[in-house]
Amino acid sequence: MYRSAQEQLQNWKIKPDRKPLILRGARQVGKTWLMKEFASTNYRNSVYVNFEDAPQLHSLFVEDFDIDRILNVLEIYTGEVVQSGETLLILDEIQAAERALTSLKYFQEKAPGLHVVAAGSLLGVSTQKDSFPVGKVDFLDLYPLSFTEFLIAFGEQKLVDLLRSKDWKSTALFRTKLIEYLKSYYYIGGMPEAVSSYIQYKDWARVREIQKNILRAYEADFSKHAPGNILPRIRMVWQSISAQLAKENKKFLYGSLKTGGRAKDFEMAIQWLVDAGLIMKVCRVTKPELPLAAFEELNVFKLFLVDLGLLSAMCALPPDSMIIGNELFLQFKGALTEQFVHQQLLTLDPGKIAYWTNERSTNEVDFIVQKAGKVIPIEVKAESNVKSKSFRFFCEKYQPKTALRLSLKDYSEESWMTNIPLYAIEFSI
Repeated sequence: MYRSAQEQLQNWKIKPDRKPLILRGARQVGKTWLMKEFASTNYRNSVYVNFEDAPQLHSLFVEDFDIDRILNVLEIYTGEVVQSGETLLILDEIQAAERALTSLKYFQEKAPGLHVVAAGSLLGVSTQKDSFPVGKVDFLDLYPLSFTEFLIAFGEQKLVDLLRSKDWKSTALFRTKLIEYLKSYYYIGGMPEAVSSYIQYKDWARVREIQKNILRAYEADFSKHAPGNILPRIRMVWQSISAQLAKENKKFLYGSLKTGGRAKDFEMAIQWLVDAGLIMKVCRVTKPELPLAAFEELNVFKLFLVDLGLLSAMCALPPDSMIIGNELFLQFKGALTEQFVHQQLLTLDPGKIAYWTNERSTNEVDFIVQKAGKVIPIEVKAESNVKSKSFRFFCEKYQPKTALRLSLKDYSEESWMTNIPLYAIEFSI
């Protein structure tokens, strides 16, 4: 399975100032597979340790950070030899071993020639009490498969190459096929296990059961890692996500969680889920100017889920939605489409992602991104009907150099904005 993060890992390997790498991401996004695949294709051998499966190693870093001693123990445990520059040392579920996270500082200082990658559930890493090795590690964030990676998994590399070429006339010939894949992605999402299952079995019910199991595992992890005083509120926020996104105005409302609910009641629960990588917070900006962060209202925001397929499972999206025309794109008032766009924007790493409304919230632009020194407004439409007074109002008022509308319509350019097909978002921003 192709992941674009493989190219980022290759760039990390050849960096002259390379540091131990922490691969961050929610459970089930494919961190372990990615590390092992990278090792098998780029190194002579690897030393892989999963600390959750190796309780006898939980005290390995407690006594001291003698790198020779630590490597000797790992070599005996795995039966592999660590060779500087030739071996990838993989420390998986690093949060399970006391002081293991802190040890990365000493790998960087005392053994800079070693190639070390660590990973762990953000649910665990974000709650670690160990001293964090600030400035001594590199980071790589891993998300569920993007739509492009999804197409490649289905054997559609040539279709991806066509999208990358921006030959819009030729791309339009495959519009129906691309929309069918898009509908499948709305249901399956980007969790590797769900994607692999559908490719192998072509069974929607099996996909849905996998997604439900992932959601159950997340909720079980809440009990394992969350402070007891905020656990009930974490569950309330988590279970409200689909309903919050289904509203016409997707601004997060505390009152929908609990009558009279206020920020102080739930802000810690929301931040915990954000730190865990399970939800993403997109704040309102008052002005579309650089830097966007200077104009954020941190108390006015939307929340998005880690994966579109998991959201469709939460919404109980039925499998027959795959075959009923394009009705899928209208369900939940565009909630799935905004989730789709946000998920693709994350994989593009545009920098800051926000949204805009005027003071009375009578006009709204779904996303504002900061990329390459520009502020780009993005309007999201779930179908081919793309009339929007809000977007035109915004563009006439602020005159952005680039303005994008994402919809099911084919590519087109107007004097004030460009329409991009939803399935081509990764090659247009």
